[in-house]
Amino acid sequence: MSLGLGAGPAAWAQSGTESVAPGINAEYKKPDLNVNQWVERFEREGREVYDQRARIVETARIRPGMVVADIGTGTGMFLPALSAATGAEGKVYAVDIVPDFLEHITARMKGEGITNVRTVVCTERSVELPAASIDLAFICDVYHHFEYPADSLRSLHRALKAGGEVMLVEFKRVPGESSDWILRHVRAGEETVRAEIEAAGFKQIERPDFLKDNYILRFRKVEPTAP
Repeated sequence: MSLGLGAGPAAWAQSGTESVAPGINAEYKKPDLNVNQWVERFEREGREVYDQRARIVETARIRPGMVVADIGTGTGMFLPALSAATGAEGKVYAVDIVPDFLEHITARMKGEGITNVRTVVCTERSVELPAASIDLAFICDVYHHFEYPADSLRSLHRALKAGGEVMLVEFKRVPGESSDWILRHVRAGEETVRAEIEAAGFKQIERPDFLKDNYILRFRKVEPTAP
């Protein structure tokens, strides 16, 4: 079933049979992937989420002992800060669809002496985390890479503990204001993203506002009510 952006949240929540962003992850699936090239691209001064990474993690309000999943971790830019925030008794799942990125992260964490990070290979439709295993899902500039967001969000809902939360950082997509790259690359704006996530069983609880090129939304898992 094809889903247009005009479809309501209820209809969207039942969809997911077709990719909403065909080919969005193709460049990460190349057999000759150069991880160092992506490190240079993701972890560079001038990229807003890199420059603001400490404040972004601070805004996540992670407490020692929590279990956090960095969904679409990429080259692991946020992992040192997430690891420090969860502490020795906590855990961070570094989740990504690209095995080469996760191999890079394994070596990086070993080199930095970080022991509470575990890597997880996800799929286009599932975050591949155990049920009720995480307190917080951290998703930075990755939601637009969800090819099957309805399915991925359902798997994320299952993975969160009762009362668990999602912190989403995503590019602002505003026609007439955003760059041509954003308009081509990012399929939906904030209103649509919020509606999709709420349709998957989450309630928005906060919208911190200190970024220029990105917005932040925080959601809490809503438990289904008995009939």
